[in-house]
Amino acid sequence: MSDPTPAAAGRALAGTWKAVLPVALWLLLLLWPAPAGLPANAWHFFALFAAVILALILEPIPAAGVGLIGISAAAVFRYVDPTTAGSVNWALSGFSDATVWLIFGAFVFSTGYSKTGLGRRIALLLVRRLGSRTLGFGYAVALADLALAPGIPSNTGRSAGVLYPVLRNIPPLYGSEPGPTARRIGAYIMWVAFASSCVTSCLFLTALAPNAAALAIVKNTTRLDITWTQWFLGALPIGSVLLALVPLATYLLYPPEIKCSREIPRWAAAELEKMGPLTRQELAMILLVALALFLWIAGSNRDISLPLVGSNFIHSTAVVLVAVSLLLLTGIVGWEDIAGNKGAWNVLVWFATLVTLADGLNKVGFVGWLAQLAAQPLLGMGPMPAMALLVALFFGIHYFFASLSAHTAAVLPVVLAVGIKIPGIPVLPFSLLLVFSLGLMGILTPYATGPAPVFYGSGYVSRADFWKLGLIFGLLFLAALLGIGIPYLTASTP
Repeated sequence: MSDPTPAAAGRALAGTWKAVLPVALWLLLLLWPAPAGLPANAWHFFALFAAVILALILEPIPAAGVGLIGISAAAVFRYVDPTTAGSVNWALSGFSDATVWLIFGAFVFSTGYSKTGLGRRIALLLVRRLGSRTLGFGYAVALADLALAPGIPSNTGRSAGVLYPVLRNIPPLYGSEPGPTARRIGAYIMWVAFASSCVTSCLFLTALAPNAAALAIVKNTTRLDITWTQWFLGALPIGSVLLALVPLATYLLYPPEIKCSREIPRWAAAELEKMGPLTRQELAMILLVALALFLWIAGSNRDISLPLVGSNFIHSTAVVLVAVSLLLLTGIVGWEDIAGNKGAWNVLVWFATLVTLADGLNKVGFVGWLAQLAAQPLLGMGPMPAMALLVALFFGIHYFFASLSAHTAAVLPVVLAVGIKIPGIPVLPFSLLLVFSLGLMGILTPYATGPAPVFYGSGYVSRADFWKLGLIFGLLFLAALLGIGIPYLTASTP
């Protein structure tokens, strides 16, 4: 047998280091004494969580495997629950999370677009009309999310369930597939779509599920009652600037190789002629999409009341489960299609395990301890610098969360309570900045918000690029939130 080539040996060595470094970090933090005021089990759990995050960045094995190893270790060492049964129940709790199944259902729902050919037809229509210039197409993607955002209070349903199944059919039309050709145009489209969904989630109260919960916490803590209109007018300067910047900034920072193509729109028109009129299955898929959109808009909206069922009658996750059930009943998708959907099951496992681990970080008290520790030195600062730093803290701490709802419930009350103790902080602008940041912070990681695992799982944006772009755009979003939001909100609110 011949000796391995130097390249193969190098890859093997790199793979070994990718596996060793997370374990080394875990052991180093494990041996380090727990900080004052933090229980030993909380520190030990943080050591494990930090190692898991490093392993997700380096990915010595697939992300689903990393997450499974992480919750297994936490359960065996009983970091979160001292009992063996309670520890196992906690380790499996992420698999009952509604957002996890919403993401899984969105993956399956997208199979219907592919099998019927509807996704390809819509993609060809878009390319025929808008596909000659990539930058213009990026703006079309952002505007499509903007059009859906006010009425769909689930960014996963909107971005992953409606837009993604269509968008994923577009890159192959340009010869762009996950892997070596991803940067031709696919990576650009996927990142613009994901980043735009974060901006629109900030722009409207009804564009993100945790937004309403955040306002309830603000009302209980500060006695402020913020309306839909107040939210929109307050977020408008921030959101409109960012929505205008996202396609252009992506074009400059993460440029597509194909910037202009006159031939592709002509080819798309010819392909549409070959496809002929809509088929029965495509029409059935259109009806299912329309039903899902109606249920997402009406089912979770407290202001819309229907006969017999009233208002707020169906959860966004139940909508996608109903849609998947109807796909099976109509024969558009078979069970073998669901069982063989490797991407959906991979995302289900790794996102469920990350949700569990992030929940454990909160349960053991680490997040609350860190928020209080970081916020206390700000009590002696001037009101404006303190407000900016508290919002930045609230934004950045989302690296420890795989759920915007959990972040809202765990950290928002703490940061609000600290902020209102600082003399001179304008409470309404401060509260608005915090709630606006919820949608924007979803850009940070591949697990930060519902659509993130879907666009990450598409394979177009590489692991390293997703983390790098998350940091760059996270800083851009935070700069706009503070640089535009503070002067505008302090000048326009009493």
